[in-house]
Amino acid sequence: MPNIYIKSKIKEGLSDGDASPEGLNIEVLPCASMHSKTKKAPPPRSRQKRLKTRLAKMGFSMLLLLFVLIAGCNIIVLASAADRVYTTMDAVPKKTAIIILGASVHGDRLSMVLEDRTLAGIALYNLDDNAKLLLSGDHGQQYYDEVNAMRKYILANAPGVDDEAIFMDHAGFDTYDSLYRAKYIFGVDQAIIVTQSFHISRAVYIANSLGIDAVGYAVDETKYKWALRAKWLLREYISRVKAVMDVETDALPTYTGDPIPITGDGRTTWDQP
Repeated sequence: MPNIYIKSKIKEGLSDGDASPEGLNIEVLPCASMHSKTKKAPPPRSRQKRLKTRLAKMGFSMLLLLFVLIAGCNIIVLASAADRVYTTMDAVPKKTAIIILGASVHGDRLSMVLEDRTLAGIALYNLDDNAKLLLSGDHGQQYYDEVNAMRKYILANAPGVDDEAIFMDHAGFDTYDSLYRAKYIFGVDQAIIVTQSFHISRAVYIANSLGIDAVGYAVDETKYKWALRAKWLLREYISRVKAVMDVETDALPTYTGDPIPITGDGRTTWDQP
């Protein structure tokens, strides 16, 4: 309750003894309380500053969560494949299938990346000619065909490879699709996967997660320009996140299909002479 004081004034002609309520001029004045304060609305600039601070904190939290997600998935992939990747061909344990993962082609001409993979696959086959070659890549368009380009290269440069041992997967549109189909379409239970160093851990992780007893041969990539290798590695950080998500969600490939046992005749998968 606000304090008040009464200011009185005796009318002229009245003594103090004659003063009466009618003779007094009384003025009641409010007195500001020492204990009550009125809150003022913050100025617009202050509100904008607080909003910017909140948004900055939210943005930082989201970036932190994204970093943890990427780092965690990369650790999972690299740790799971650490003891299953080989850089020396003679040290690679024998498996029943050798999977060569596709890469870009120009007509029937292999890119340098794919040629290196294919040559490594041929060399591994020469060490164990009981193995089957599974060439997995993108043949989703009439005029773009990674798998036939690989097959023709092998036939032209490796006459020691048995035609019946060459299988083609025309729907290996990405690493996960290739390895899922290797397991569930071709019935591959054990395999050597052939690809470059930046890619090999992810491929081995996916294969083993799908139930394939897989090891990887890491094709040397030091001859490529450092800028290109840096680009591959940066892209791979994100691709490993997708790999973990695909495995954890039991993702399906773009196409499934009828079984084509890897133990059969590979020529049944050829669509060209």
